[in-house]
Amino acid sequence: MRVFLAPILSLGLLAAPPEAGFHTVKSLPVAGSGGWDYVTLDSSAKRIYVPRSDRVMVLDLDGKSAGEIPGTDGVHGVALAPALDRGFTSNGRSNTITIFKLSTLEVLSQVKATGEGPDAILFDPFSNRVFSFNGRGKNATVFDARNGAVVGTIPFGHKPEFAATDNQGRVFVNLEDSAEVAVIDATKLTIEKRWSLAPIEDPTGMAIDLKHHRLFIVGGNKLMAVVDTGSGKVVATPAIGAGADAAAYDAELGLAFSSNGEGTLTVIRQEGPDKYAPLAVVPTRKSARTMALDEKTHRIYLPAADFSAAPAPTPETPRPRPAMVPNSFQILVVGR
Repeated sequence: MRVFLAPILSLGLLAAPPEAGFHTVKSLPVAGSGGWDYVTLDSSAKRIYVPRSDRVMVLDLDGKSAGEIPGTDGVHGVALAPALDRGFTSNGRSNTITIFKLSTLEVLSQVKATGEGPDAILFDPFSNRVFSFNGRGKNATVFDARNGAVVGTIPFGHKPEFAATDNQGRVFVNLEDSAEVAVIDATKLTIEKRWSLAPIEDPTGMAIDLKHHRLFIVGGNKLMAVVDTGSGKVVATPAIGAGADAAAYDAELGLAFSSNGEGTLTVIRQEGPDKYAPLAVVPTRKSARTMALDEKTHRIYLPAADFSAAPAPTPETPRPRPAMVPNSFQILVVGR
């Protein structure tokens, strides 16, 4: 998962056909500075958790502030455990995980990661454990969600990206640099299998269809892999846009989504467990590469911002990044 600080400049796919019905319903302006990464949405509580470099902004679905979670240096993601009244943030610069109370947003404690660069984070309800996937450490720190006690470390030998759980004892995680999925036994904390994602390259976002036992994994080469979680077979590879960094699946509508940093949202219709057809390519904004799905309203929330031109390279900064335009950060809301 990548903290977004610069736009992707290419736009390679066509706009959505009007009959698809998907469009940007509204845009929620969000004050404050800082980059961002994955947003997390709690449909029941009607809250959005937005990582912003050193804190997590908590908003209602109209974009109004409900509070902040401070002290999350380099935060990438947020995992929620509503039944435990707990939330968890992965803090990539401080190599920690913050535990907070969902009902009050009070910070309760911090867990020290067993690897560098906590990035994706997942709560597994089957085991009541939290998995922090540490990008630079190429491993996962696993701890008890109820008390924060670390119960193990899982080495991958490759960079873990996003993850999903089948809620039945297995956790799936993308390995970005080897283009694989690692299948984890959530109780034993062992890697049971590794599946190749070929022809997908640089896998990032992941979503899961629990009913049909399918993973949806977006890649850097403008393809989505649909993977059978029983066999590990890639059963379909529908086309998506450039710069994808998140996937979502709406079980009620039978739709898979890819948010693309080029400025599009790809919508794919599930016609059967192994059959998929393009439905729409919805214009969003350049930089809108991550998203969260509201499963109740079927709306999608995508953070984005405007950026100025990158400064000239210098010996100290050979690859300068464009600067975010002040007060341009917003969350796009896409729906029908």
